[in-house]
Amino acid sequence: MESKKRRGILERLNAGEVIVGDGGYVMQLERRGYVKAGHWTPEAAVEHPEAGISLQLIYLNDRSQLFSKFFCLSLSVRQLHREFLRAGANVIQTFTFYCSEDKLEISGNVPNITGAQINEAACDLAREVANEGGALVAGCVSKTPCYVTSHSETEVKAIFKKQMDDFLKKDIDFFIVEFVDHVEEAVWAVEVLKTSGKTVGATLCISPHGDMKGVPPGECAVRLVKAGADIVGINCHLDPMTCVRTVKLMKEGLEKAGLKAHLMVQPLGFHTPECNLGGYTSLPEYPFAMETRAITRWDIHEYAREAYNAGIRYIGGCCGFEAYHIRAIAEELAAERGFLPPASEKHGLWGAALEMHTKPWVRARARREYWENLLPASGRPKCPSMATPADNYGK
Repeated sequence: MESKKRRGILERLNAGEVIVGDGGYVMQLERRGYVKAGHWTPEAAVEHPEAGISLQLIYLNDRSQLFSKFFCLSLSVRQLHREFLRAGANVIQTFTFYCSEDKLEISGNVPNITGAQINEAACDLAREVANEGGALVAGCVSKTPCYVTSHSETEVKAIFKKQMDDFLKKDIDFFIVEFVDHVEEAVWAVEVLKTSGKTVGATLCISPHGDMKGVPPGECAVRLVKAGADIVGINCHLDPMTCVRTVKLMKEGLEKAGLKAHLMVQPLGFHTPECNLGGYTSLPEYPFAMETRAITRWDIHEYAREAYNAGIRYIGGCCGFEAYHIRAIAEELAAERGFLPPASEKHGLWGAALEMHTKPWVRARARREYWENLLPASGRPKCPSMATPADNYGK
């Protein structure tokens, strides 16, 4: 049984299995008061790791305070890991986004917590939860401020090497390079991480137009694979269908070059049809009014099927993806995976649970056709259908 739990990511992908990734962390934790917006650094892995703390240990004689304390803690890092696992995720990513020493120093909001402490605590949290459901742990590195300020390959690689060494002290299964918008920096990260001997996935946060220097997605994919990436794809910045379109371009580039790699996609959980190269950060709603653009679970069903039909076998989410979105991926691909996740037990596919509703017009919604054809309203009389993104990204 243990060998099945710890089969590697490549072994699973080579066997044709669908890997469901987890969702977003920083935006959920910011909304709950654990992460500072703009900085997005992951010190919560050290400061607020708890979720299932024993009720007997806190305010036992004061029920109101106990409830308040428990409710707050129940929404921290460990709990998010557990919710994604229960929703069907095969991989739990370490909560180490923006956890390079240069980023932590610039942010200035973690004076007593080092990158090594965060990296190691995040690995422990991810492994603890992953072991509860036979999931894999991915050690994650992201872009560095150093790349833009110094553009020094030596300095940037030294930062990635330091993070890699932290991860190798722990029981991670593979690496993911994420949220990088210059392919050159992603290549440097892959080259460093491959020295570990572990599998490396590399995802860029770029549009179909290419990276921030205009390198097309197909060429980006070729460079990453030649650097040693085993899995390539797209994450964050843009909506699911746009990200799938970009992965398709990466696939075309690999095929033309005669190269092979597994494909993955972990997009933004918001509608961003008018975005420019800057992605959702260029929208006027970013970061505190993105709720109006939230993706529904039915949008996710469509996204998961589109990704699967495109040949993508690692399908997850990034910022804006909550546990119910991950569950929607797992439900849409239940036939291909051969099972439903525990989070579907009380749910019912395509609203089937509504068949028990007391109102007949609500019972009538317990069918796939209703939800697939619904055009959700915003509820805001003066809400525009599109916004005007900022056009000065990177300046």
